Amino acid sequence: MLMKKTADPILTIFTPAYNRAHTLPRTYESLCRQSCKDFLWLIVDDGSTDNTAALVQQWQSRDNGFTIQYIYKENGGMHTAHNVAYANIHTELNTCIDSDDMLADGAVEKILNKWAEVRDKGYAGLVGLDADLPGNVIGKGFPESMKETTLSGYYAAGGAGDKKLVYRTDVINAYPEYPVFWGEKYVSLAYKYLLIDQDYKLAVLDEVLCNVEYQPDGSSNNMLRQYLRNPKGFAFWRTVKMQYPESFKRLVMDCIHYCSSSQIAGNRNYIKKSPCKLLTVLCTPAGWALTWWIRRRAK
Repeated sequence: MLMKKTADPILTIFTPAYNRAHTLPRTYESLCRQSCKDFLWLIVDDGSTDNTAALVQQWQSRDNGFTIQYIYKENGGMHTAHNVAYANIHTELNTCIDSDDMLADGAVEKILNKWAEVRDKGYAGLVGLDADLPGNVIGKGFPESMKETTLSGYYAAGGAGDKKLVYRTDVINAYPEYPVFWGEKYVSLAYKYLLIDQDYKLAVLDEVLCNVEYQPDGSSNNMLRQYLRNPKGFAFWRTVKMQYPESFKRLVMDCIHYCSSSQIAGNRNYIKKSPCKLLTVLCTPAGWALTWWIRRRAK
């Protein structure tokens, strides 16, 4: 069913961008190809020094069939761009498309049609599939019988790979912002998603919604360096995960990582601040070993 464009869009597609003028055009072109233009595109420029602003200004002057909003902010990392986006989104739904990705053809129509089916069922939103540029699903798909899930529940059941999340804006804004640690630029985006998982499920949309490409200088491909540059952010994330453990094995792993990140950050009070103090004491030697390994591999 082809959705008609409404006076007030239902969906905001937001894109954090940092020096991605060379890849952002394919994101823009994928939006122009959508069969349904009932959306708004919000670009949050995270302090770019290339010609991103000029490029967006050109697109804004065209008749695209959808509105383009642009916000510039000082560079602070992906999670701070998400904070700014959520504070400026006023549509019912939102989803993030990275600045090196493409929205799959027909994705907006599929999202809105699915949402029309499940809107009154109390879901936090939808979860769909990511694929690489040739169209191969990232990780694993959804079991045929899976009609609803939490994100953490999907992975705990054996799921794998990044998934495309479409959230209700009122739900995503009901939870705390991503914290900002001075001198650091990384906090896991999964923080908000894990909190939402405690209260809501997502309706499964078993369709490819986004085609992704991981850049050599992106956070996904530089995780060990991220550990060293952003230890407070990583330690924070591990404390959250320790409060919602998937299993005892996962709890121990998160505790070891918490010890390591706290040690890298120079936090001498990490045992006192841990939600699992005894386990943290027991995991401290393994934390030191992990710290040594990270420093060696990240050189």
